[in-house]
Amino acid sequence: MRHLKSKLNASKKSVLLILFLVSTLSYTYAQSATGFGLKGGLNYNANGDYFESIGDNAQNPDRNIGYHIGVFGKIGNQIYFKPELVYTSTKSDYNDDSFKMQKLDAPLLVGIKVIGPISVFGGPSLQYILDSEFDGISMDDVENDLTVGLNFGIGLNFNKVGIDLRYERGFSENEATFIGNNGIGTGRLDTRPDQLILSLSLIP
Repeated sequence: MRHLKSKLNASKKSVLLILFLVSTLSYTYAQSATGFGLKGGLNYNANGDYFESIGDNAQNPDRNIGYHIGVFGKIGNQIYFKPELVYTSTKSDYNDDSFKMQKLDAPLLVGIKVIGPISVFGGPSLQYILDSEFDGISMDDVENDLTVGLNFGIGLNFNKVGIDLRYERGFSENEATFIGNNGIGTGRLDTRPDQLILSLSLIP
């Protein structure tokens, strides 16, 4: 009888161990799910300096809140590659004027898990300007529609849901020019992004 109880106890321990291992592996897989997903969130943005006309002092922008929405892919586990395609709308304030911009961003990120659900990542980001507007005036004369910047940040992954906070900065100045508010001279504004980005992502 004791021998039978001993066998039953050993079997129970084996079953519990197997269930623990299966649940742990399932959870680990879910946290590092590979596939395609959706993302969206808020941007705390400022662009570069604004010069109302030649010889004027630069006006520094006040930061404002914008938004983004897009899709991403994720390949890998401990070390992963995460390309994204994101529509972004930003706004910067210069005294009584506002500069608005809509663009497509394509970050190409490489990340690594640090501990548990925490990972760090970084990589280049391609930016294509779709539309820009300053004080209600459409700005067509942007030096470069396609530019490159840098993204880096920290992420948390819980099952198939992720949260990340990153910083983005354009590599080089990208000026837009337009007729000044007084109708005299040419104004210049650096459209280069300088922003904090908070995102929520989901792999279905």
